Amino acid sequence: MTIHFNARDRYRLALFAIYLLWWLVLAIAPWYREDWLLENVLVFVLLPFIVVVQRRLSNLAIGALFVFFVLHAIGSHYTYAQVPYDAWSESLFGRSISSLLGFERNHFDRLVHFLYGLLITPTAIELIDSRVTQRGAWRYLVPFTFMAAHAAFYEVAEWLAATWFGGDLGVAYLGTQGDVWDAQKDSALAIVGALIAVVWLRIGDDSSARH
Repeated sequence: MTIHFNARDRYRLALFAIYLLWWLVLAIAPWYREDWLLENVLVFVLLPFIVVVQRRLSNLAIGALFVFFVLHAIGSHYTYAQVPYDAWSESLFGRSISSLLGFERNHFDRLVHFLYGLLITPTAIELIDSRVTQRGAWRYLVPFTFMAAHAAFYEVAEWLAATWFGGDLGVAYLGTQGDVWDAQKDSALAIVGALIAVVWLRIGDDSSARH
């Protein structure tokens, strides 16, 4: 029996294969295996779910998920607080990103929290739209509040896990780097990313509908 894949299926299979290879390479020797396992609980839970619902998702949503999970694999490999982007920048351009922008901490976790809001929101919107009828301002408010609540819930779950495991593992998993407002800042960045995505996608949908 011959299986034929259309362009949409080939695109998704290609992204899945690239991500799986990327994940396997970074899983070989992570800097902190226990933290890697904790970080990858997200992958072990969400990836099967995405495979199940991917038929309901656009290529845009799938591509956004791919980018997020690729970056998450990097953070899991090095721990989010120790991703060596400064070393990479110095090797490529002769100057670190931190010296250029005046950073006093590793901001890879901040970037990924912002991108969580930006890149996961398209999937949230499409899944919500497939189940819930929304009109007017609710088309903006429902997905935005869902993502905002989700961002806050993740920080609470992260804190509980870190408290449960404690010690060096808890510190590595939280990645606060001494900032007592780390959870609030991470949540705020995710919320800003979600807001941008909701406004951009909904305005795009409204514009397409008018034409």
